[in-house]
Amino acid sequence: MLKYLYECCVLVVQFLMFYIFPLFAGPTDSMGLVFFMLLFTFLLSLIITGISNNKIKYLYPVAVAILFLPTVLIYYNQSAFIHTAWYFVASLIGVMIGSILHRILKKMPKE
Repeated sequence: MLKYLYECCVLVVQFLMFYIFPLFAGPTDSMGLVFFMLLFTFLLSLIITGISNNKIKYLYPVAVAILFLPTVLIYYNQSAFIHTAWYFVASLIGVMIGSILHRILKKMPKE
């Protein structure tokens, strides 16, 4: 478990974002909150691919989608289930871009 410490830390931050941030958002701030959480999910997926050398980082988009599912029942109504796909796609794109950047930076000669 210690070998996945960085991945667990990023997932804890993602968990806190999904479950704590909606507590502070008002009823009119819903679209701003969704945009902020999508952007934050994308940035966290870039971070996880940058700091992790394990293959488990490719499961991050699935973990994000699963983490978001209970929040639909807690904070939102049934129409928010589509946001699960958005978070999956945002984190998948972030993981793909992050892994490409990681490979490019890894191949660069060190001076």
